[in-house]
Amino acid sequence: MHNLTELTGNATSHTSLSVIIKVCVVIPFFCIFLCCIVIMLRIFATNRHFLDSSRYILFAYMLINDTLQLLSSVILFLLVMCLVKFPTVYCVPLLLLSTSTFMNTTLILATMSLERYVAIIYPLQRPAAWRSDRIWIIILSIWFLSFIFPMIEYSIGERDPAVDILSTPVLCKPIYINSSPIRGLFQAAVNILFFAVVSVVILFTYIQILLKTRKMRQDKVSASKAKHTVLLHSFQLLLCMLAFTLPITESIMAPHISWPPEDIAFFNYFCFILIPRFLSPLIYGFRDQTLRDRFGKTFLCCSNKANPV
Repeated sequence: MHNLTELTGNATSHTSLSVIIKVCVVIPFFCIFLCCIVIMLRIFATNRHFLDSSRYILFAYMLINDTLQLLSSVILFLLVMCLVKFPTVYCVPLLLLSTSTFMNTTLILATMSLERYVAIIYPLQRPAAWRSDRIWIIILSIWFLSFIFPMIEYSIGERDPAVDILSTPVLCKPIYINSSPIRGLFQAAVNILFFAVVSVVILFTYIQILLKTRKMRQDKVSASKAKHTVLLHSFQLLLCMLAFTLPITESIMAPHISWPPEDIAFFNYFCFILIPRFLSPLIYGFRDQTLRDRFGKTFLCCSNKANPV
């Protein structure tokens, strides 16, 4: 009995240490990301000319969306790691935010590619919806599409009669909120549809800009930059698609690595969800010469204020 108690205590302490290490890895990582995003948003807020460009408005919108996505993702991760349970009614809004912002990213990438296409193909007669003072219409449409599908996903299928959404505590994971097989099929179908449509849009805009570049005799520099921007959006989409490799990588790693399932899940979460979400907006932001210069000046200004000599 004494040995059994000792083994149980060692297992519990090992699990607690593992959770602490994971939290200590994720939280600083997220704080660094948040710091960079806050600086970029401050640049947008203090420089009016950025808000006069549809391209920069969409990029600022992407920064806010990815921040919400990472924030909700980290909160859900911490709740699951610490085995915190609470009623479904409080869990669903978090899952809706996480899922909708995840889908939102793909639509933003498609919209940003179309914006570059419109800017190159119609430089003098840009459609009204793509002007900086009307771009909010497109942004609201994106939000509507991103929210409507997750709401359907968590609504379809049969409910467990033993689970009361107002009082029964559950782990905040989709499988515990709606375990219906229909939900899984619907989610897979929507994800495939979204990524297929966005891939076609990015490919279409890249080909059209490429053809336009060959015909243009003037302003080839702008067309070339637009082409490279669309290529970057395809790379960002590829980073987003890494999240779909989780079931594959887990099934490959499980037989060959003697890690607990929760450690494999954390490794995949960190490598295929957190890091791509962290890199995607920062790569785009630091690639832009104007933003890069402003970021450097703002960072130096903040450093000088923090360390006055």
